[in-house]
Amino acid sequence: TDYMRKKNMPVVHVNMWKGISEEKVKEIISGITKVFIDMDIPARAVEVIVHEIPKSHWGIEGKPATESRPDAQPPI
Repeated sequence: TDYMRKKNMPVVHVNMWKGISEEKVKEIISGITKVFIDMDIPARAVEVIVHEIPKSHWGIEGKPATESRPDAQPPI
């Protein structure tokens, strides 16, 4: 509460390809939150937002990821 009154709460945005499993999303949120806990920031102050983006809307090497990384998949 004292921390939350005096400081900005961290908000972390994670951009990933669409198709990641709910279990992996939970692992990502938990892992990122733990990094802040290890820095003495309370978990209740940490927000993690996972954005799922279609591969066709993600550009790599000047092409959609569906073309530049056709076989790559999100962690499942």
